[in-house]
Amino acid sequence: MNKNNRVLFLCTGNYYRSRYAEEVFNHRAGLEGLDWLSFSRAVAESLSPENVGPISRYALEALQAKGIAPAGAARHPVLCTFDDFAGAELVIALKDAEHRPMVERRFAGVAHRVQYWDVDDIEYLDPPTALARIDEQVGLLIGRLQMRAR
Repeated sequence: MNKNNRVLFLCTGNYYRSRYAEEVFNHRAGLEGLDWLSFSRAVAESLSPENVGPISRYALEALQAKGIAPAGAARHPVLCTFDDFAGAELVIALKDAEHRPMVERRFAGVAHRVQYWDVDDIEYLDPPTALARIDEQVGLLIGRLQMRAR
């Protein structure tokens, strides 16, 4: 996996926020002609048995409402590894207070590479608000990457 022009999105379970960010980023980057691709992983030590199916219905419904056919909708969550960090130029975790301790515990040697957004999980923030924040952050990220490419 070539790390050039790759973004790794991290959330706790790779089921809801990071999956949504991955799909929205890849869709928008494609529309913008931006030569970047994203993928997503779980930063928790183990996957949650509570997740029903491969991707959150909230993420899936929001993507479908935007006319985005999620390429990875059938893929089940995947735990992050050091190889995933090696395969990404940019690494973004969806919630600083939630994910920084996990990143620093599991990936101490590369934790300095992670940028953090501020998108709470479903227990603390309703899906429409959380997913709108991800849309906004993805838009800002794409804008920065376009500026870098010039």
